[in-house]
Amino acid sequence: MSTYETIKYKIEDNVAYVDFCRPEVHNAFNDKLIYELTDLFVLLDKEETLRAVVLSGEGKSFCAGADLNWMKRVINQSFEENLKESNALADLFALIYNFRCPVIGKINGAAIGGGVGFVAVCDIAIAAESAKFSFSEVKIGVVPACIGPYVVKKIGEGKAREFFITGERMKAVKAHKIGLVNEFVEDVGLDEAVAELIKMIKSSGPNAVTMAKKLVSTVPGMTEEQYKPYTAEMIAKLRVSDEGQEGMSAFLEKRKPNWVKE
Repeated sequence: MSTYETIKYKIEDNVAYVDFCRPEVHNAFNDKLIYELTDLFVLLDKEETLRAVVLSGEGKSFCAGADLNWMKRVINQSFEENLKESNALADLFALIYNFRCPVIGKINGAAIGGGVGFVAVCDIAIAAESAKFSFSEVKIGVVPACIGPYVVKKIGEGKAREFFITGERMKAVKAHKIGLVNEFVEDVGLDEAVAELIKMIKSSGPNAVTMAKKLVSTVPGMTEEQYKPYTAEMIAKLRVSDEGQEGMSAFLEKRKPNWVKE
C-alpha cells in the first residue's frame, strides 16, 4: 500500500476511504496534495473489486481550499508555472469526476473555495449539518475556474452566477437546497448515512453503476440523433452481458444476484 504525506487511505470491504490529512491547515490543498491524490486515484482504478470511494477530511474541516503558503509561492510564479499547476488541478477534478466507481463526498466540515470543487466532482455528497460552503475566490481577486464546470453542472448556471459573484458563505441546509450536496444530516449521523449509502450502492450491479455514471455524463451533450442509438446500444449490451443476465434472472427467480453478499 502506498503512503502519502497529505492524504490517507484504506480499503475495507471493497470500499476505499480517502481523507485529506492536513488538519493543521483545515485540509487546504497544495501542489503536493494534488499530485498525491492524482496518484492515488490512478492506483485505485486498478482495484478491480472496488465498489466505491469515500472522500472526506481529517479533523474538523473537509477542505479549506488552496493552502496560503502555497499561494505565497504561486503569486511569484510565472504564467507558465501557474498554468502547469492549474492544469494538474483540472486533471485531478476530471479524474475524480470520471472515476469508474461512485465517489461519495463525506463532507464533515467546511468546504471553501477550491475545496467545494471536491464536493462538486463527487457523485453523491452527504454533509454534516454544521458544514459550511463558500465560493470565496472572488474575495481575493480570482474565480472558481477549474471547479466551475462541475459546479455549474451540479447547481445550474443561475445559482452558480449568484454564488460565484457573491462568495456567500452558506450552511449545509442551503447547500442542499441549491443542489450542491445531496443530503445533510446531524453531525453524529454522518457515518451512518454514508454506510447506508454504500450498502445501497453494493446492492446494484457493479458494471451497471459504472455505465449509469457514463450515461448521465454523456447524454446531456448529445443530439437526438446521437443519444437514440447510443442509449439503445447501451441497454442491449447490458441485457446480454453476464451481469445483466444474472441480475434479470435473480429478479425473475426472486433471489438476490450474485454480487450481493449476505
